[in-house]
Amino acid sequence: MERSEAYGFSAAMSGAFLLSCLLFAAINRRQRGPYMDEAFHIPQAQAYCHGRFLQWDPMITTLPGLYLVSVGVVKPAAWLFGWTGSVVCSVGMLRFINLLFSAGNFYLLYLLLFKIHLKNKAVSAFQRILSTLTLAVFPTLYFFTFLYYTDPGSVFFTLFAYLMCLYGNHKTSALLGFCGFMFRQTNIVWTVFCAGNIVAGKLNEAWKTELQKKKDEKFSSKKGSFSDLIRILQFLIEYLTSRKNLLTLTALTWPYIILVTVFFVFVFINGGIVVGDRSSHEACLHFPQLFYFLSFTVFFSFPHLLTPTKIRKFLLSLRKHPVQYSLIAVISLFLIWKYTYVHKYLLADNRHYTFYVWRKVFQRHKLVKYVLVPVYIFAGWSFADTLKSKSIFWILMYFVCLLAVIVPQKLLEFRYFILPFLIYRLNIPFPSLYRQLLELAFYIVLNAVTFYFFLNRTFQWPNSDEIQRFMW
Repeated sequence: MERSEAYGFSAAMSGAFLLSCLLFAAINRRQRGPYMDEAFHIPQAQAYCHGRFLQWDPMITTLPGLYLVSVGVVKPAAWLFGWTGSVVCSVGMLRFINLLFSAGNFYLLYLLLFKIHLKNKAVSAFQRILSTLTLAVFPTLYFFTFLYYTDPGSVFFTLFAYLMCLYGNHKTSALLGFCGFMFRQTNIVWTVFCAGNIVAGKLNEAWKTELQKKKDEKFSSKKGSFSDLIRILQFLIEYLTSRKNLLTLTALTWPYIILVTVFFVFVFINGGIVVGDRSSHEACLHFPQLFYFLSFTVFFSFPHLLTPTKIRKFLLSLRKHPVQYSLIAVISLFLIWKYTYVHKYLLADNRHYTFYVWRKVFQRHKLVKYVLVPVYIFAGWSFADTLKSKSIFWILMYFVCLLAVIVPQKLLEFRYFILPFLIYRLNIPFPSLYRQLLELAFYIVLNAVTFYFFLNRTFQWPNSDEIQRFMW
């Protein structure tokens, strides 16, 4: 990092942290007590603070990573600064842990952007810093910086593991992946993603060698064609059935293999992925979650994905491959018909934005979910088009992980989309400065509206004295 870039990055990070601290103070003044899921997380963390490590709230579904880290930070700080009484492990103190994770995420996002786009000399220092700031205030993640939820810590350890993987420190990456798993069990998928980065790299090298031997066209020239896909699948089968290749890949990915093995042992002993209350978190094949995620991504990345040029390219592709798109449409309609699930929380809790999305869009008419298929197809095409700079093996690996992490979820919850979105956004090419500024402005407006509603547009339920607030 050059000196001018270091100064610019320090100014951006310091300014963002200062503004976050001011917002943090305002939120804690208005909402002093636990809110929503904090009603479970905060008492559990406070029990750990008092040394009651065997006490466990059966309504909590995640492992105790957040509480262990909180105690590991708060207790030494209390001893160092002489804090006593209600200050230690108070609601505000516990929430502040996520503000620290937010600062860590800012730094990790910058390092990841720098590493992933290292070979792109056209990217300026200002663009890197601007993209870092934009992703650091990504609305769905940024909101939970100010509450005691698992999301900021989950993102921190997962991004840290990804960074270490890219630098070849795979044992450290697997250890950080374990920390991420302790925050949220589904993060094991991103451990597989890290291992998949190694496998995709080796496959890409072997594929290029294969093409060179056959004096074929360049690797990327026919990416996406059906015949090319068949050849790639044949190559994958041949490569992965080779004992020598499997031994090589095992030697490279063994730290991740150990962690995945630990995960399966945990699932066997626990009797499932979820700890605590499982009645509301049953796994199912909820394929439309992929369509929701693609729509979510187009919404939050519209400066990159929803452009006149892309729309023209999509229409041209549609005209050139009508049979393929017709088949995709039929499959999509079938998946929506057979595999759409509506969680009871989605219909009952009017504090979340998803409640209003479902009611205002999907519940308008029973055919709406089918009418949206063309939108989903465009979103999927645009999504894949922005990843065309990556190797086909990386793309396949990412999509497998994406499906594994969102399809089993019955509940439509935007928080489940945070990590797959961030990893996608980190890996697409840098857009123009104008589009970056538009994206940042859009995020700032969304955050301002969200926090305004959360702080000022409160309401009450019948037969309840508690103040309710709108949130992601």
